[in-house]
Amino acid sequence: MDTEYDVIVVGAGFAGLTAARELAHAGRRVAILEGRDRIGGRTWLAPRMGLNLELGGTWVHWTQPYVWAELHRYGIGLAPSPTPERASWWNGRELVHGEPDELIALLDAPNELLTTRSREVFPQPFAPLASTAAADLDEETLAAHIAALPITDEQRTALESFWTLNFNGRIEDAAFTQALRWVALTNGDWKVNFEACATYKIQGGTKALADAIAADADVDVFFGTDVRDIRSESGGALVTDATGREIRATDVIVTVPLHALHRIAFSPAPPAARTDAVARGQLGLGTKAWFTIEGVQPHFVALGAADWPLNFLQSEYHHDGKTYVIGFGADAHAIDVTDRDAVQDAVSRLVPGARVVETTGHAWVDDEFAGETWPMHRTGFLTESLAALQQPAGRVHFAGSDIADGWGGFIDGAIESGMTAARRILAASPQPVAARV
Repeated sequence: MDTEYDVIVVGAGFAGLTAARELAHAGRRVAILEGRDRIGGRTWLAPRMGLNLELGGTWVHWTQPYVWAELHRYGIGLAPSPTPERASWWNGRELVHGEPDELIALLDAPNELLTTRSREVFPQPFAPLASTAAADLDEETLAAHIAALPITDEQRTALESFWTLNFNGRIEDAAFTQALRWVALTNGDWKVNFEACATYKIQGGTKALADAIAADADVDVFFGTDVRDIRSESGGALVTDATGREIRATDVIVTVPLHALHRIAFSPAPPAARTDAVARGQLGLGTKAWFTIEGVQPHFVALGAADWPLNFLQSEYHHDGKTYVIGFGADAHAIDVTDRDAVQDAVSRLVPGARVVETTGHAWVDDEFAGETWPMHRTGFLTESLAALQQPAGRVHFAGSDIADGWGGFIDGAIESGMTAARRILAASPQPVAARV
């Protein structure tokens, strides 16, 4: 590793890879410092249970302009998730079995009522901070708005679980504005938004796109480099890793998730709004489980109660006489997704008679370089934290899905944010500084 670069990018997720590529194309000498032994950040395509499975972020959609442009740039297509043939849901008293369209119909009217103001509040969904209406709503919880809807108990039970799934966490502290932001991005249509969340995967997996961006960037990538200190200096910044190794750069881009930012010491000290945001955190603290069940079962979806260890199941593949299923739950510590018996208990609530064969997953909330799953905002985040987290500190810039203007919590938001950070640097410093060695 050299000791001087034009730009150091901390983190090799989609935000970091995109920023590094843009800067390299503009002639900057760039180093990516990644604590893990791989690229991809909170996406991770890994061989598990006989298939390559997405352990983290997965789905994309043509309503997401940044990731869609990248897929087109590299000629990468889509791989649709299977269309479910049956559905099950908890109505508050018992498990109901029916058609997928019945479950969508159960959620339709409540979601229409809940999100009817999405475009009014966010007329420009990629400029959320410009919304004056959002400022008046940002302290209001999603749970309170759901509780106030004139709907049946069955609809409310389903709606609470649906938004618990979307937040991958508790909705009692969830910002109502976050729900409206998501739906505004699909022109106020919650069904299109749901399609964007869980229908189309990347052909070849998220690794295919991450590899394509990385291969298109003439940058130095250093794995196992745990950045612990970033000190602003005259004309640049000094980055120090856990071994004490020091690297200087004119600019630094930090793409570390909100729940892992506390691991890095910044000098000078960040403003109070930034430290408060890190201390409060966000709500994506749930889990994603993969498991197989015995036999080739018809593809299905299942929605349980919001507080169940796994409140949503979606089957994805048939392979080797088994059905591969994804499960989500709102509390990562409520279930060990590698414990077959625990997963069996959770699955039996939603798919009685299903026999779980194998389980796997990754503990993102306990991952020191993540600390969270996908970022979903608490009340007050939009008005009190987002602008502060986006703001550079001298030559230290910030990016990532956590602080995207548009599709926060998605690959698209990470790409958008990385692009923004790179363009900000290029606008401020039209010419490279560090000499090539």
